[in-house]
Amino acid sequence: MRVYVPLTLPGLAEAHKAGELGPAPLDAYAVTPALREWYVSEDIEELEYAALGRAAQGSLRRLAADPRAPRRRVVVAVDVPDGAVTIDPERGLDQSALGWVRLAEPVPLRKAAAVHVDSDDAEEDVTAAAAALGAADRGDDDAQFTVDGADDHDLMWFGVQEIPNLI
Repeated sequence: MRVYVPLTLPGLAEAHKAGELGPAPLDAYAVTPALREWYVSEDIEELEYAALGRAAQGSLRRLAADPRAPRRRVVVAVDVPDGAVTIDPERGLDQSALGWVRLAEPVPLRKAAAVHVDSDDAEEDVTAAAAALGAADRGDDDAQFTVDGADDHDLMWFGVQEIPNLI
């Protein structure tokens, strides 16, 4: 199963140094039954893109919690056995939980398929989105508009061998 782990650039540097994504448990995003129902598509590429988008939102939350981290969202795509992933069926179609999964064990970085990172030109919008996230969570429509602005930027694809250049 392909899962998408949200990080920040400092988190990616830690993973690179340790050789694994961890410590466990790890929150990640994947194509879950709830995500399939919400997205209403059978195209696996579209569904995986939606899971990647959910992970990018998770990365934005990490950025909001770490004001020292560079303002670029980071998502690592990794392939893990289906049994390594747990899904909370109680959360169902809860908007905040769509695609959410948990990994019980650290994941060796060698299992990573790709790294997705914002380009430099996204930094201003990602900075504003991270700053507005708290207000958006409290229902402020203007803040939500600012948060949604980060989604206007597609994450760029990098091979795992390019991690040293990213960090």
